[in-house]
Amino acid sequence: MALRVSPFPNGFVAGLHAVGWAFILPCFWFLDRLIAVCKSTTLEKTQRLEQECYLHPLKVFFGSIIFFILFLATAPLALLGFLLWAPLQGCRRPFNYHRETPSSPETETHRGFELVGKASFGFATANLCLLPDSLARFNNLGHTQHRAAAIGQRILQGVCRPHIRIFVDSPSSCGTLSPSSSILPTVNSSTYGATDRQGQPPVSHHSDPAEGHVSVPKSNTQVVCVPCDDTEDPSTETPSPLLNCNQNSNQQGRAGHRRSAPRALLSQGLRQHDDVPWEVSSLFPANLDILCLEEVFDKRAAQKLTQALRPMFGHILYDIGVYACHPPCRCSSFKFFNSGLFVASRFPVLKAQYHCFPNSRGEDALAAKGLLSAKVLIGQNQKQKKVVGYFNCTHLHAPEGEGEIRCEQLDMVTKWIGDFQAANRQPDEDVVFDVLCGDFNFDNCSPDDTLEQNHCLFEEYRDPCRAGPGKEKPWVIGTLLEQPTLYEDDVNTPDSLQRTLETEELRKKYVSPPVPAQGCPLVYPETGQSWVGRRIDYILYRENSISKHCRTEIEEVTFITQLAGLTDHIPVGLRLNVLMDSDCADE
Repeated sequence: MALRVSPFPNGFVAGLHAVGWAFILPCFWFLDRLIAVCKSTTLEKTQRLEQECYLHPLKVFFGSIIFFILFLATAPLALLGFLLWAPLQGCRRPFNYHRETPSSPETETHRGFELVGKASFGFATANLCLLPDSLARFNNLGHTQHRAAAIGQRILQGVCRPHIRIFVDSPSSCGTLSPSSSILPTVNSSTYGATDRQGQPPVSHHSDPAEGHVSVPKSNTQVVCVPCDDTEDPSTETPSPLLNCNQNSNQQGRAGHRRSAPRALLSQGLRQHDDVPWEVSSLFPANLDILCLEEVFDKRAAQKLTQALRPMFGHILYDIGVYACHPPCRCSSFKFFNSGLFVASRFPVLKAQYHCFPNSRGEDALAAKGLLSAKVLIGQNQKQKKVVGYFNCTHLHAPEGEGEIRCEQLDMVTKWIGDFQAANRQPDEDVVFDVLCGDFNFDNCSPDDTLEQNHCLFEEYRDPCRAGPGKEKPWVIGTLLEQPTLYEDDVNTPDSLQRTLETEELRKKYVSPPVPAQGCPLVYPETGQSWVGRRIDYILYRENSISKHCRTEIEEVTFITQLAGLTDHIPVGLRLNVLMDSDCADE
């Protein structure tokens, strides 16, 4: 049974809620502009210096006065709207659901298990810092609405691109490499559906840059072969297509070691270490199935993302969280912002449940951070048994030095996920993945985060980047960027950020370093160890909760630079191969 689209039980309540918010919005917007006009990003400061613009103090002075007057003028109307809006939160479901009507049911299913007994699933997570513009500027990020539209367009460009797999023609290596963003068209070159999807008609939307709409025609996986020769000019290469069909990426070979190749053609490419293929990519992975975003606090920004992503993700949960007093009648825990979570899925969402963390403190207590758990319908297996997956998204407590709170939240996450799966698991279905992702706000290398690093959650869920408590694998890259340097030339474009992350000395300048324990000097890295930096964005998966006849393999871990200049986090991707033993599928 599909989820109800509206978060309210009926249209009358939804209308009252809309009227209340319409009364609040003008006052809220004027307050937002009042703060924003006084706070500049480093990019804006640099631009004023280059343009020799000396009128900014006047803009701040008169803008502050005008917006303050307008704020006071609309405050009485906002108070009236608040009195109408706040009580209605008690009957609001804690998320909005957007569903695109498919042209046929087959476009929303994955037939890999039904046809060949295996399938590949792609996941990605990113923290976008889409706060109201005034608050985002304290993180050196402004223009929230513009960034939301640009982020949606960039994600869609990466996800919709042709699934090109490049094999290096070399006697000593035939590794798979990823195409650089520099050779991909910026217009409507795209593909629809995950691998092994059948019946995939084009989904077309009129081009609208402001809303992030693009046309999504059908496209096919392409495999090309290029010689491994650094001396040739990449512009003279004309790759010869060897294969052009919609086939499962599982059937196209595993990634190997990279040989050097022209950078205009190839990105860093897949490397393999400790049986984990990984890469730094300037594009989001093609054929992404589920996307989890954090800090999408602004409602208008969430709507822009929804409009931009809906051609590829037909099922979107946004505006996730509670508002006003939570629990009801407790004014000490008033929530001004939602959880900031945003989940986009290609697969139909069968069930979804949200929980709010009750132990937040300080500025984090103003937002309804918590956990969203979802059950999605994948398709059928060869025995015509229903195939489903579980996906969980969270954003933990942020302030440093408060590991006890995060550990309590991890305890809650573990319990809530178990309760959700126990309540919604059916005997006549196969579970093929159980994924947990999000911004955990602690890393696996900081002495200050030792408590969280040893949490029992990591005994249940596997972290592909983790060698052990407090120790990362040598190829891992931190995902938190230093905010003051977000707009420097080395990190302000996808390609330049990719080059920076590939160079350890540059990473030290732009990726946030570990946090020392209180009162102890930081010694990092240890002798013989690589410099990683703070990796606080995670994608974990669990195998003991899926069906016993399913086996999971990591196809690829990706550090994504496509959102350079638009957020202070590096998105992370994970692709899993799931193989199902057909002889046991009916057990």
